[in-house]
Amino acid sequence: MENERPVISLIILICKGSPEDLHLPVIYWIFNQRTIMEKIIFTEANGTSRRRPFRPAWGKAVPLFLFILLWGAGRETWGQFGPEPPDSVKLHDMHWRDNCILADKASGYYYMVGPARKSVLSYRSRDLINWENPTPIFTIPDGFWGGKPINSIWAPELHLYRGKYYLFLTIDTRDLFDEQWPNWRPRVTRGSQILVSDSPTGPFKPFSDRSTLPPDMMTLDATLWEEEGVPYIVYAHEWVQISNGTIEYMQLKEDLSETVGEPHLMFRGSDGPWVTISETEGCFVTDGPYLWRTGEGELIMIWTGYGRTGYTMGVARSESGKLAGPWIQQEEPVYSNNGGHGMLFESFDGKLMGVLHAPNNRESRPHIFEMEDTGTGLRIKKEL
Repeated sequence: MENERPVISLIILICKGSPEDLHLPVIYWIFNQRTIMEKIIFTEANGTSRRRPFRPAWGKAVPLFLFILLWGAGRETWGQFGPEPPDSVKLHDMHWRDNCILADKASGYYYMVGPARKSVLSYRSRDLINWENPTPIFTIPDGFWGGKPINSIWAPELHLYRGKYYLFLTIDTRDLFDEQWPNWRPRVTRGSQILVSDSPTGPFKPFSDRSTLPPDMMTLDATLWEEEGVPYIVYAHEWVQISNGTIEYMQLKEDLSETVGEPHLMFRGSDGPWVTISETEGCFVTDGPYLWRTGEGELIMIWTGYGRTGYTMGVARSESGKLAGPWIQQEEPVYSNNGGHGMLFESFDGKLMGVLHAPNNRESRPHIFEMEDTGTGLRIKKEL
């Protein structure tokens, strides 16, 4: 019965896990050929992660591994839309995650971008409900990042800055760091990168053949902020590398092509009053930072971790009004229904809007809300 457990665990992983959870635990298992108590990680429907001890069952491993590779490649080609995304789709029929919306005044369109395995897919809309014209705005070329084995793109963001459009994205690979921790998820090359274009629909070109942030750091969910005329990249330093995930920032060159100086800590995942530590992972997650200046001039940030009800989005406020903080966490999260990874934008008619994905599993879809600016924080007014 013990040898059955890895097979059962992998099937659960396939059915319920997220794409980014799939490849590395399997590969880590396959290449760890000693008969030891190892861990397979899988994500349940409520978004929590669990592990199970097992001894390798090689007779079932190889065919199952081949099945995973073939099945995974097919299902991730265009994210949750499948290999042929529809020409038009209503918001409530979308199945997508980690989305960002740019209100582009020049064209009069809202552009929603999201991951599509090794591409970034864009839809456009006039009203935030009816979306059309699916367009791949960037696809990872062969040999990118020095030929490292790339899994997929995560969490793209689209920004208009000083007349150009910038695409911030995270690239996930299977390239293992030299330092691995026992009974821990594989620590790999995973980082945030900035690309540039003259159009919101691309083509977007990378500045370099590596992550914009230091390649020896596991970084994700990067976003853009300008302070006193200087651009900065704000990002999550992932818990997989440091256990207690953090939100940090670095200065960028004027054209956003490179970072300048050293990383600066903003806060840790454990600082959130609504946050809970993972009982199985023993970690604090930090995802999806996004900054906004309120009507009263306060600098706030939405970010996501895990609370008592699963994936949860909170709000932090900078006491100094600057990135350097200190950052004070809003006591109650702004969204706690197993969803998050949000961003904010202003609609063409001047309303503060937000988008996040929920639930945080394979059934996730983008939810768009009208938000209330309280002056020092945020509240949700209504969902579209």
